[in-house]
Amino acid sequence: MHKLSDELLIKSYFKAIELKLSKEFIRLIESEIKRRSLTDRIKATS
Repeated sequence: MHKLSDELLIKSYFKAIELKLSKEFIRLIESEIKRRSLTDRIKATS
């Protein structure tokens, strides 16, 4: 996930939730969001 831009990572997170993808996949995206310190961006957009 290192090659994914922050913006695309956030969009992917919301799309994964919308499409009801596996919880494991969503958790993987969430952990990368936390690693990049972007949690404030998903809270602001949700």
